[in-house]
Amino acid sequence: MVLLMADRLRFAELAMPHMQALYTAALRMTRNPADAEDLVQETFLKAYRAFDRYEDGTNLKAWLYKILTNTFINSYRAAKRRPEKADVEDVEDLYMYHRIGALQASGAGRSAEDEVFEHFTDDEVKKAIESLPEAFRIAVLLADVEGFSYKEIADITEVPIGTVMSRIHRGRKALQKALMDFAVARGLVGSTEAGH
Repeated sequence: MVLLMADRLRFAELAMPHMQALYTAALRMTRNPADAEDLVQETFLKAYRAFDRYEDGTNLKAWLYKILTNTFINSYRAAKRRPEKADVEDVEDLYMYHRIGALQASGAGRSAEDEVFEHFTDDEVKKAIESLPEAFRIAVLLADVEGFSYKEIADITEVPIGTVMSRIHRGRKALQKALMDFAVARGLVGSTEAGH
């Protein structure tokens, strides 16, 4: 369906503010800047073409992420067109790293785990996230980086909410293990403290 000029302007006004966040998510999914750009472009094209089916008052960001995620799953994952790579500078605002870095330095209430996490670099956190199996990585990124609710993630990924909860739980556990492995390798904690 051809959109009227008013609809085109409205689409641009509503959707364009989400472009950078979608690119960041696409880069985390594809791990390649060129593929991330292609994925975002394809997402916006599909969203533009389907904008007449978008329901006013619903979550536009979730709608765009659903298109992004489905496009990735259907196209890019299967194709694996380029070697996976991404520079730390390309992945902005790693939620977990910044959240950990923002912990108060006060001695009261700080666990040994908090103090260990403080020593991780962006690169180590990025590698830990990238080490997650794809289904877990997408679920954790949508929940912990993008801030979507379990229900929204279920809608975006088109899986039952119980599956979403399981993937997030298992993904977070795997991420925690990967970060603990980095901590042991760097001598931040002993292998007995990490439960190895």
